Amino acid sequence: MDVILIEPTFPSNQREFARALHSVGARVIGIGERPKEALDDGLRHWLHHYEQVSNVCDPRALEERVRWIMGRAKPQRLEATIEAHIKTAAEVRARCGIPGTSEETALLCRDKPAMKEALRRAGIPCAASIGARTADEVRDFAQRVGYPLILKPRDGAGASSTYRVDDEGELESAMRRMGLDRGASIAVEEFIEGHEGFFDTLTIGGRVVHEFACHYYPNVLEAMRTRWISPQFITTNQVEAAPGYEEVRVMGRRVIAEFGIETSATHMEWFFGPKGLKFSEIGCRPPGVGAWDLYSAANEMDLYREWAMAVVHGRPAQTPSRRYSAGIIALRPDRDGVISHYDGLSEFEHSYSEHVIAAHFPPPGTPTQPVSAGYKANAWVQMKHPSFDTLRAMLDAVGRTVQVRAR
Repeated sequence: MDVILIEPTFPSNQREFARALHSVGARVIGIGERPKEALDDGLRHWLHHYEQVSNVCDPRALEERVRWIMGRAKPQRLEATIEAHIKTAAEVRARCGIPGTSEETALLCRDKPAMKEALRRAGIPCAASIGARTADEVRDFAQRVGYPLILKPRDGAGASSTYRVDDEGELESAMRRMGLDRGASIAVEEFIEGHEGFFDTLTIGGRVVHEFACHYYPNVLEAMRTRWISPQFITTNQVEAAPGYEEVRVMGRRVIAEFGIETSATHMEWFFGPKGLKFSEIGCRPPGVGAWDLYSAANEMDLYREWAMAVVHGRPAQTPSRRYSAGIIALRPDRDGVISHYDGLSEFEHSYSEHVIAAHFPPPGTPTQPVSAGYKANAWVQMKHPSFDTLRAMLDAVGRTVQVRAR
């Protein structure tokens, strides 16, 4: 099977999708923005052919390259795994007659207000929300629903450019920052109190063949705004065994069916609190921040290869062991600047090295990245343990022990 893979070079784990497709017998044709000379040795081996395009998010440019490829090969799938590429890939798929995620599904999984409307029509509990183009629309919503509110881009991912507002003054300030007075369109949502987590699947023909549940500590918005916190997310090895996850699993399957998702990875966010379980949003693609690396390590499997088996052969090949829980902790510099040194590294290595999956400690002299840049922006550690509670305690201890100093 010929498979077109959008942007196999960036971010760094994109190469794993190329590797996996090649490993299950696909002829992988890459389309990306970097020149062919930038491909590493692995990608040169795994890719049958590579085409450069000025912008993979430009439907016309992408379609032109896809049609050029179709004149020389017979691509049966066109795959994108990055949020910003999903909608464009779906448009080009439809124009070129290549199977895969539809334009309608891609829109529902990308446009937050349209997503919430579809969820409410299906009776799936979620936050009250609107799509707004004017400040008056937002003010009217605030008057009806009350504070706090969440303001975010209609097509954003994660907590990027997302604001919590607790009163009228914060609302007016956030609307200005988001450019509502300059023609922007935004999503406005009721704030849902509760614990936040995510539920990820791999589906084949609309059927869930692999599933994973994770917990955030603390919730994402707080984690991405507070320097002193060393935030974590942890995947449980009890998603199929503990009865508390059944409601999440059922809800996830309802959303997959309602949105017409066929063979794809999915990433779904949820909250559980005083108002019960509430669905937050869905992406028709894998999660970010190396979550699949955690799932693979925790379950002694290659989830990238499982995705490739789904795409190329329409079936899974492995069963997750559920032997471990696995998690990541982000270690923030104590200030912006450049990293000067680390405290506690020796103690960390002595106490926890047998549980480490991977770790990243940028060398002294490396410029720091802002707190809002995410879990892997600066130093981080991934770990695993058979017990979820023990793992969480170990990650907490790493956060207290390892200090990233900057000047």
